[in-house]
Amino acid sequence: MLRVTLRNLLARKVRLLMSAFAIVLGVAFVAGTLIFTDTMSKSFDGIVEGSTPDVTVRPEGTGSWDQAPSADTRTIPASLVTELGELSGAERADGSVQSQSLTLVGSDGKLVTGFGPPTLSFSYDSAPAMTGEPAVVIAEGREPTADGEVAIDGTSAEKGGYEIGDTVTLVSTGDQPRLEVELVGLAEFGGGSMAGASLVLFDVAYAQELFLDGKDVFNQVSLTTADDVTQQELAYEAEQILPDGLEAITGDAAAAQTEDLIGEILGFLTTILLVFASIAIIVGTFLIVNTFSILVAQRSRELALLRALGASRRQVSRSVLIEALVVGLVGATVGVLLGIGLAQGLTALFKSFGLDVSETPLVIAPRTWIVGYVVGVLVTLVAAYLPARRASRVAPVAAMRDDVALPESSMRLRMLFGAILVVIGAGLLWLGLSGVDNGAWYVGGGAFSILIGVSLMSPLLSHPVLIAIGGLYRPFGLVGRMATQNSLRNPRRTAATASALMIGLTLVTTMSILGSSVNKSVDVGVKKEFTTDFILTNPVGAPFSTSIADQIREIDGVGDVVESQFVPARVDGAFAAVTATDPALLFDMFELDATVDSLGPDEVAVREDKADDLGLVVGDTLEVETQSGDYELTVAGTYPETNVTSEYLTSFDFVDTIKLTREDTFVAVNAAGGTSGADIEEPVRDVVADIPTVVVQTQDEFIDSQRDQINGILMLINALLGLAIVIAALGIVNTLALSVIERTREVGLLRAVGMSRRQLRRMVRLEAVAIAVLGAVLGIAMGLVFGTVLQRVLDDEGITELSIPVGTLIAYVIIAAVVGVLAAVFPALRASRLNVLRAISTE
Repeated sequence: MLRVTLRNLLARKVRLLMSAFAIVLGVAFVAGTLIFTDTMSKSFDGIVEGSTPDVTVRPEGTGSWDQAPSADTRTIPASLVTELGELSGAERADGSVQSQSLTLVGSDGKLVTGFGPPTLSFSYDSAPAMTGEPAVVIAEGREPTADGEVAIDGTSAEKGGYEIGDTVTLVSTGDQPRLEVELVGLAEFGGGSMAGASLVLFDVAYAQELFLDGKDVFNQVSLTTADDVTQQELAYEAEQILPDGLEAITGDAAAAQTEDLIGEILGFLTTILLVFASIAIIVGTFLIVNTFSILVAQRSRELALLRALGASRRQVSRSVLIEALVVGLVGATVGVLLGIGLAQGLTALFKSFGLDVSETPLVIAPRTWIVGYVVGVLVTLVAAYLPARRASRVAPVAAMRDDVALPESSMRLRMLFGAILVVIGAGLLWLGLSGVDNGAWYVGGGAFSILIGVSLMSPLLSHPVLIAIGGLYRPFGLVGRMATQNSLRNPRRTAATASALMIGLTLVTTMSILGSSVNKSVDVGVKKEFTTDFILTNPVGAPFSTSIADQIREIDGVGDVVESQFVPARVDGAFAAVTATDPALLFDMFELDATVDSLGPDEVAVREDKADDLGLVVGDTLEVETQSGDYELTVAGTYPETNVTSEYLTSFDFVDTIKLTREDTFVAVNAAGGTSGADIEEPVRDVVADIPTVVVQTQDEFIDSQRDQINGILMLINALLGLAIVIAALGIVNTLALSVIERTREVGLLRAVGMSRRQLRRMVRLEAVAIAVLGAVLGIAMGLVFGTVLQRVLDDEGITELSIPVGTLIAYVIIAAVVGVLAAVFPALRASRLNVLRAISTE
């Protein structure tokens, strides 16, 4: 029986390899994701280990807080560094000045790191990391030793077009927004790759002048253990002399904290990519089920003969499953190998965004192979189980008569189960709309339930759609009628093929509606609330120098200028969006009806919807956790829901209280009375002309920038979902190809009675178009429902306007028809080339 199975497998290798291709794509996505994220993890591990000293002395909380080091002005005096260096367990102590407030600009005036990884600024020293190797080495030239000198990493120098001796440009968030310094050396990072970040090194005194107001203080101290002294022993010894507010942490603990934070980010990225891989695998499952169902039907006589010769039901079922096992093994193997190439593609993609891990060799862990084989083989076996079971239950005599129709009870059970899933999904959608917490999750669960339910019910739902499509085929005469009848002949097969495309187009339609609604919401919101002439922002939300606003105020014709600064904080243990500003000026400029016009250093204003959620009223206290400690702020007032600012407002006095550096993240500018925005536009733009991190935008420019971001994300999502569309197209090719083989005798008779090859090809193409349009109609219909419900659920999140991109949806239907035509090329060509006499004699 095994020999017969393997012989049959080789005889049908082309058909089965097409099914295996669906598994190849799904497994490739899974494997590529794992390889890419493992490679990123290894790259970051090298950075962490290569930069972390044996023991770090730092202000409490700085290692666990998600903010830039430049925002914390708590410092360590030089006298304490000397004292730490005299500890018996310390070989040396090195004070370090660190900042992320600079951005490296290339010789062409463009940012070297783009809008991705940061520019890391340090005072240069030769302190070793816990690996024993220097954290930074000067590979070429020399270290900076005076004001106005700098060393940068070689990769950034190459990207920026700099050589030793050149003048390097840096953009700063400090009082001097643009710095020009001499490049005296090229550095290498001890941990290897910088993952796209730029490294900038200064002399200690110059770094203190730039970042710490010239004081002889440091941000942190690196301690190196003496011989036979452990990290724990040195950390304990250092703790004994540290004043309140400082902590000593071992290198292992500091590295673990950083790696945990990186792990969270990579885990999120992995989850997102694996979601798309799962979609591809689910769609591929439809293809595999269809393929094995058709193959079992075509082999009915062969299976009956095996039964007559003594093969048991179990042996017949096992034969089909063995074929599936081989297909799964081949698909998984090729999929993992293709995943290596996909991981390289992801590396190149993220490099274009600034995250460069290309210098780290790809990490192909045993886990990747194991997961690839488990996914590939398991999915194939599960998909082949029902066809295998069906093969074992066909009676030999019935099979000899070519009567392999499925029992009606099976179809009724399928319809019932699908209807139950649709009802459950509808209930979840209703819950999501009812205003429960995390309503989007309910909508997602409901959408998934309905999607599977409709897939099960699609043989019934497809009938009226196919009849309607058949009406459009009337101009094609007999060929059109036969194409319609062929698509209706086996509704289970047609619906299963269309369902693969349906899933992909449901998701694409949902995302299109959501993206269009976000764009419309931005248009409406900005036109309603953008009441100022200009705004200045950093495209990625990074801070910039407050001196820019000061310069703009000095321009003739400029009226009100409002500055805002993002304040990293937590409320109730969760990340909170807090904005520091001049509330009176902000509310007046943007015409917001607030109940507060000024805030003291211990006061906060809360957005009305957030105040309702937390049950806060004026006079209540709110505990705000910051990097420098916890503070109790009094609720001084509320303001209406708006996109102009965040959930909480504080004053710039609070920024001073918590020892944050004053920086701007948003500046609004109005022309003075009697002056128009056009009169001051050119001088305002001139202020930031040589500062590439800051953009000046009018209302229309701001809307366009928001649209570009949204559309870019939407294009990326649709590109990933496109994998499901590709697999669905393969499903149509496979189904039609197997269907032509199944109908070989019928095709021969049609040719014998006068159907031309051209007519035969047209018939197959029309059948493919019917299947593709069926999937498009069902997918777009469900996508309309899911997208509309999701927009209503996310109304409170700022997506206030529903927009149906009708033109885009019509284009999807047309694209689906084109996919059907392209998918039919090979099957139609094969059908037209069949030898008429041989086809007629086929049994």
